[in-house]
Amino acid sequence: MPTEQGFSDFFYAAPDGLCLHARIYGEANSGRWPVVCLPGLTRNCRDFHELALYLSAQTKRKVVAFDYRGRGQSAYDADIGHYNIGIEAGDILAGLAALGIEQAGFIGTSRGGLIIHVLGAMLPAVLKAIVLNDIGPVIEAQGLAHIRSYIDLAPRPKTYAEVVRDLRSTHGADFSALTDADWERMASALYRKTEEGLLPDFDSRLVDTLAGLDLSSPLPDLWPQFDALAAIPLLVIRGANSKLLSAETLEQMRTRHTDIETITADDQGHAPFLETGGLPGKVAGFFDRAERRGGGK
Repeated sequence: MPTEQGFSDFFYAAPDGLCLHARIYGEANSGRWPVVCLPGLTRNCRDFHELALYLSAQTKRKVVAFDYRGRGQSAYDADIGHYNIGIEAGDILAGLAALGIEQAGFIGTSRGGLIIHVLGAMLPAVLKAIVLNDIGPVIEAQGLAHIRSYIDLAPRPKTYAEVVRDLRSTHGADFSALTDADWERMASALYRKTEEGLLPDFDSRLVDTLAGLDLSSPLPDLWPQFDALAAIPLLVIRGANSKLLSAETLEQMRTRHTDIETITADDQGHAPFLETGGLPGKVAGFFDRAERRGGGK
């Protein structure tokens, strides 16, 4: 049953038996495509809370926001080699099967968007419409280096006020659009309270999965996987100050996809907050238009 916060917790078994978690919003909603939300590398389902409340209440859609293994309320994996997008894509399919969801609209922020590319290769029929939040088939090494640096040096604050201060110090220049309330929501999504104090809400060994990347050379791209999504309605949101998704890559995405819409989130970097700047209404409108046309085939 939904809690007073507007969602219910759902736990299920990954293909290898690991216990994984998702939040379900609008659980009783039916008759419309559900929406599946996939967060970034070290992020969790709480990033989508405000957007999920909006979509479930205003558009009467069921919304499922996932925690990957090693994040949020999902169990940590003893083998850090399992923290990869292929296994995580399989985990998402297992969760959808457990929920009886055969088709949905998908929202992928950063790593979540990469997982959507993999899902397009594994089970394309599940994808009816796609929102990519500041991610595309080309990842800029500068942006990944920035992510690696602030994950590796994640502070150990004593209070949420200190978290907000540190977040502003690290990201404030790229996110001048954010209000105090936005920063506070970000802080509460990133950290959890423990007996040891506040800790980042992810397995610290995720940092090790980036250690071997050579960021002095271009990273492998996903253009073949992107091109395979050509029949699926697509909305791409890019932060105007993004270091991960370049304006050049976004323009190339426009030329290679036949049914694409784009939004630039002014005064935001990687990745735009989807509950800000009128984005909830724009995301809802995109899914409504895609559903009226029948979505991906």
